[in-house]
Amino acid sequence: MAGWYELSKSSDGQFRFVLKAGNAETILTSELYSSRSAAENGIASVQTNSPTEARYAKEVSKDGKPYFNLKAANHQIIGSSQRYSSEAARDGGIESVKTNGPTTTIKDKTV
Repeated sequence: MAGWYELSKSSDGQFRFVLKAGNAETILTSELYSSRSAAENGIASVQTNSPTEARYAKEVSKDGKPYFNLKAANHQIIGSSQRYSSEAARDGGIESVKTNGPTTTIKDKTV
């Protein structure tokens, strides 16, 4: 099963999206956006940038856990992954975002 985006609204009225893999696991989380259209633009940016290896920044958190950020061509972070138990698991997460990121399925959880 292919992945999808979930667009949601926070309790303070801001918007965010997550990219889910076909198994419903969250593989990428966006920042908070002040408007729905800005969040939709963020989704479009993931759809465009996710297939490109050079858009991924492999990072290590302060507690030593690997994670990654997906960046746009202007180097702005579009979304971040969870913290992984190993570099191999993080690299698997990147491959999952490459596979699922181009999806056009968006589940609107704001209504």
